[in-house]
Amino acid sequence: MSSLALTPATLGSVDAIEWLRGIPAASVDLVVTDPPYESLEKHRAKGTTTRLKHSKASSNNWFEIFPNDRFEELFTEVFRVLKKNTHFYLFCDQETMFVAKPIAERVGFRFWKPIIWDKMKIGMGYHYRARYEMILFFEKGKRKLNDLGVPDILQFPRIYRGYPTEKPSELSEVLVRQSTTEGELVVDPFVGAGGTGVASVQLGRRFMGNDVCEEAISITRDRLVEAGASVSLETLEIPTSTRDQLDLAL
Repeated sequence: MSSLALTPATLGSVDAIEWLRGIPAASVDLVVTDPPYESLEKHRAKGTTTRLKHSKASSNNWFEIFPNDRFEELFTEVFRVLKKNTHFYLFCDQETMFVAKPIAERVGFRFWKPIIWDKMKIGMGYHYRARYEMILFFEKGKRKLNDLGVPDILQFPRIYRGYPTEKPSELSEVLVRQSTTEGELVVDPFVGAGGTGVASVQLGRRFMGNDVCEEAISITRDRLVEAGASVSLETLEIPTSTRDQLDLAL
């Protein structure tokens, strides 16, 4: 593939909300993201995942938790950067859904429904062991899905021994294909292992991603380049006062 054909992608490595504040209003066509939600701490405390800094399933560090009390700030910025008549997908568990949904509605989103990701194999848990996660489907304005025949249960095998909570890029591909057209801009402020970015690039969409974890950015950059992207890394200087507030919040 020639350099002229490379899909542009940009990666940042700062606090997600501060990163979003650096994006112009009404400039984004789709947001797909998977924050490290607060209830993950409950799962990690059980020992079926880990109480340590490293996942037992991989060599990757576990990430810092994004607290529930910051969702309103996050969703306000997501709403601001999205164009009118666009979609927003939020990966979460069933507990976080009840926290996130009313906050997103309060800042202006319309909630359509939870989409179920069926991992196809049983996972952790004590009361009916987990086999699924939720993807909350929000809308700003009104936008028709590209294929009305896609069901609300998406079946893709979970990823074993990958980056912690890594999602298959094929799953994100469904969302990107449904809610954008070629050349539009997809954003993920919690990029993780870059599954949404890879899906976006492979479908000919532009991509911007961010993660506070340097390892996540390194993994994502390599995957985006392999997928055919021209990747640029950006820096965002956060004022000391703001950085201190973020440290206290976390």
